[in-house]
Amino acid sequence: MEFNNQAHQENSRRRFAAFAWFVTALTLAVILWGAFVRASKSGDGCGAHWPLCNGSVVPDPQSAKTLVEFAHRATSGVAFLLVVGLCLWAFRAFRRGHAVRWAASASVLFIVTESLIGAGLVLLRLVGGDASVARAAYLSVHLVNTFLLVAALALTAWWAARGVAERPRLSEFLKGRVGLALAGSLALGVSGAVAALGATLFSEGAGPSVNVEGMSAAARLLFSLRNYKLHPLLAVLVGGYLVYFAFKTLKSDGDVWVRRWARSVLALVGVQFAVGLVNAALLAPVWLQIVHLLLADLLWLSLVLLSAASLARRAVSPAHVVAREAGAPLAFAEDGEVPVVR
Repeated sequence: MEFNNQAHQENSRRRFAAFAWFVTALTLAVILWGAFVRASKSGDGCGAHWPLCNGSVVPDPQSAKTLVEFAHRATSGVAFLLVVGLCLWAFRAFRRGHAVRWAASASVLFIVTESLIGAGLVLLRLVGGDASVARAAYLSVHLVNTFLLVAALALTAWWAARGVAERPRLSEFLKGRVGLALAGSLALGVSGAVAALGATLFSEGAGPSVNVEGMSAAARLLFSLRNYKLHPLLAVLVGGYLVYFAFKTLKSDGDVWVRRWARSVLALVGVQFAVGLVNAALLAPVWLQIVHLLLADLLWLSLVLLSAASLARRAVSPAHVVAREAGAPLAFAEDGEVPVVR
């Protein structure tokens, strides 16, 4: 009877983890579509209306911009409901204080703030051809919140899949090599978002035909960022540190999943750097901007999961590590405080 109950709990946990990975993937797709909305200047496709589109629940498709923006809002709404459903499931399936509950709750928090930031962009008219410092600042906050959202979703799926009950303390993610790697990646992402905005507002092919003198100070700033000077410099510095961080983790930790995530970080840094060079050479076509953002998201997720896996290993005593590597499953006591070998 006890065996059947444990098997049922294991199957339930696996189903939850599969659903969490699905929600993470769908959210990434919505994020990429949002980038297309920005790159195609379709953010004003629903006018200055939110949550309605041009004053209607289902708008009349007056233009391609309206269809693009409405599709983004509709898929964002689906993602919102799925994240809320994921959190409710987490509270039903996992005990109080469980790592999965914490990550799922954080996912709801960040998708709420994601929706509010998106609403602010529309209501404040920081869309379309707007070239203001406020829009650049808003997009920077948007990028950070987006990264935190997908990180929380990925941790929900990862901790459920691996049966991790105790999460590393938040302070552990913010200090040492881990904190520097995560902070550097966020800074790189923000610089990329602002550079992409400059490329959208001022086509690379425009060249000397752009009247720089007639621009506002904010527009001139964004126009200068179109040349990708700050972003590639940060890419070299942060990318180099991520390579160092991944290699250092590989050498100091023999856990199979830590090594896999470290190798993923190394591979994605190399691919992302190559795509960035091609992106600049081809004058940032929209499709390549989307690919560049996808790789940035995957690199961020690999880094977050590498950090979580390596921090979790530090919290387990050497005796438990030896037992786990010998094939004994590692679980946690009912109170979630003391790791035990079963």
